[in-house]
Amino acid sequence: MRTPLRNSLFLTAALTISATSVYAQSDAGEVNLYSSRHYDTDERLYSDFTELTGITVNRIEANADELIARMQAEGANSPADILMTVDTSRLARAKEAGLLQTIDSDILEARIPDYLQDADNQWFGFSQRARIIFYDKNRVANPPQDYVSLADPAYEGMVCHRSSTNVYSQTLLSAVIENHGEEAATEWAQGFVNNFARDPQGGDTDQLRGLVSGECDIAISNTYYFARALRTDVDGLDADALANIGWVFPAQNAEGAHMNLSGGGVAVNAPNRDNAIKFLEYLASDRAQQYFSAGNDEYPAVPGVGLSPSVAAMGLFRPDAVDLSAVAENLPAAQQIFNQVGWE
Repeated sequence: MRTPLRNSLFLTAALTISATSVYAQSDAGEVNLYSSRHYDTDERLYSDFTELTGITVNRIEANADELIARMQAEGANSPADILMTVDTSRLARAKEAGLLQTIDSDILEARIPDYLQDADNQWFGFSQRARIIFYDKNRVANPPQDYVSLADPAYEGMVCHRSSTNVYSQTLLSAVIENHGEEAATEWAQGFVNNFARDPQGGDTDQLRGLVSGECDIAISNTYYFARALRTDVDGLDADALANIGWVFPAQNAEGAHMNLSGGGVAVNAPNRDNAIKFLEYLASDRAQQYFSAGNDEYPAVPGVGLSPSVAAMGLFRPDAVDLSAVAENLPAAQQIFNQVGWE
């Protein structure tokens, strides 16, 4: 049985496995990647892997639901070797649909913390984003310090969040269920809905823009949207706007900040299985982990890997090390709660 690791992402010593020690130049071949990651900066991951191994990365990119449906329709003839998605819920859905296979990799077991792995080794996490509380520093003197407080009537009409159909909303509520129980999670969700400043809408950047426009006083967003605005130009989030936005890493005296996971697994009918495993092992290397942070403002999954300046600027924190396999099992209960409390 796995025991969640409770060490900080930034205080645990890294295992020292270099990319060159993991990979010798392999026979030429290919790997077919079905990915819902839509970041141009990931190009460096693919080209670097090819340079190290000689393996060509063929990509099909779409949203996770479309990719899962495609794999189901293709069946045993699917060319997919790897499925990569940007949230635990989609990885869990792919597993439940029988689209992934168990793999045995000493490298992945050593590099990826247990709580960022599927219990049956059908998927592994490779990068993370903390889902935290942002607030307008001019209008909020006492921002909530944890997720539970977001339901406090003191914040009525102040909070912006995404729709219940969004995977970030689903996994946050699923984590609340895991950490606090279903009854408490229902009460929390109802209080949270009562505090909405507007109907749920838009993406995470839109929640931050809501702070700038004054529609919201408090918003929930993944860290990498804000860190990206620190690093490069983002419409509606210029330097003056960012200066008025404060943030809280929630629940630092309790479960820790909720983390969203980007990860992948080997397709059940992978025609290039060995190459697929090599690609996942590459994603766990220090070299690739640094690309996730420098290129897309994410937190590495491997402890001890250095952070990009934009990510490091947000400060150190303690993440919630809840087992994400357990969180994924709560998704049906989370959907029932959304329906019950009227979270649109």
